[in-house]
Amino acid sequence: MKKVKTRIINGINKPISIAPLVHFRVLFGLIMFISVARFVFNGWIATQYIEPEFHFSYYGFSWVSNPGETGMYLLFLTMALSALGIALGYYYKVSAVLFFLSFTYVELIDVTNYLNHYYFVSLVAFLMLWMPAHLAFSVDSKRKGFTISRIPYGYVLIIQLLLSMVYFYAGLAKLNPAWMMEALPLKIWLPMFSHLPLVGAWMSELWVAYAFSWFGALYDLSIPFFLFYSRTRPYAYLAVLVFHLSTWLLFPIGMFPFIMILATTIFFSPESHLKVAAFIRNLFRRKSTTTYRSSNEVYKAPYQNLIWSLFAGFLVLQLLLPLRAYAYPGNLFWTEQGYRFSWRVMLMEKAGYAIFHIRDNVTGREWENYASDYLSPMQEKQMATQPDLILQFAHFLKQKLADQGFEEVEIRAEVYVSLNGGKNQLLIDSKADLTRIEDGFAPKTWILPYKKPL
Repeated sequence: MKKVKTRIINGINKPISIAPLVHFRVLFGLIMFISVARFVFNGWIATQYIEPEFHFSYYGFSWVSNPGETGMYLLFLTMALSALGIALGYYYKVSAVLFFLSFTYVELIDVTNYLNHYYFVSLVAFLMLWMPAHLAFSVDSKRKGFTISRIPYGYVLIIQLLLSMVYFYAGLAKLNPAWMMEALPLKIWLPMFSHLPLVGAWMSELWVAYAFSWFGALYDLSIPFFLFYSRTRPYAYLAVLVFHLSTWLLFPIGMFPFIMILATTIFFSPESHLKVAAFIRNLFRRKSTTTYRSSNEVYKAPYQNLIWSLFAGFLVLQLLLPLRAYAYPGNLFWTEQGYRFSWRVMLMEKAGYAIFHIRDNVTGREWENYASDYLSPMQEKQMATQPDLILQFAHFLKQKLADQGFEEVEIRAEVYVSLNGGKNQLLIDSKADLTRIEDGFAPKTWILPYKKPL
């Protein structure tokens, strides 16, 4: 055991070129700036954060509030400028802190905006707080008149391991009967692309849905190992390009494919990154002066062992979070307890609608309320299939009614949901008074069991 510990410590402290980390910093900062600009120019700040009357909070984060129109635009401006600061290495530490806080705060405002790659960005942004990624090829290093050419391998390894977990857990999640044995939901989605030239005629073929399903699972489970191995790395990266560009062309998943394509370059050897840097310098006819100056000095943080301990705890947490779903009974895709933060990407087709039945216990009057009166279309779509959001909305309705003078009300929800193209079923107990139920980590007994259609 002592020898293993020594080998691990020596491995993470092994000196390597800073080039992979610097390139990752530049690419991460640029793709984040583009992502924020895309969000702004599409008008999504208004439609997703300003116009809706109500925002769904993560459990334990109800204190994260919408700062209003001016505040939201300031948050996104901070995000954009700090992303540029990261890319340029300009006041890098300040930029990294501002980007992590502003990006994560915005994502915590509303659960219905949750996407796996937003969560991934927050995790990477947190890691970047502790990285010496600004010590070369940066405004900071030029301003201070020095560069560091070598760093411990642990700073690169932590990002490689995080990417590996994302891929591996995404593959593990695909090993379910619906995906592997029924090609669901791909056999629902792919025929929608039968209009495409060349490949369109194949999109309606059942065997193509099965091929995509099986290849997707195999790809996610194996790609980290092929990326770590130097002989297979070039072919693995080609597979990364083909896989993510294909998903980008077929499915509306935003910037995620490009984020993964750029992030995965960190698996290439330091020598490969140095060759890329030399090529870029030659392309712009710049002399090699301070960019990656040869030096025997290896960067060491003042509290290096504390940073390694922080990274180790981070990895353990990321290993355990996806596993919490197995602690809950029932069909995960139906209950969605433990579904978030577990790298389950595009695994189900789910649609539903909800009607809220209200009874005033003082007068005996009964009536119905519809979520569309308060929520954006996207919020309503997300809420109608996720039990914890249905509960939140019921409590929001209770408060709205109390403000109108209805102090004693019961609220029940009639929610019908279709999973992977199956017939509509009641998702929750329609007789349960949601105003008397509090959210928590315990299994939600008011969710009705999923009945698989014959």
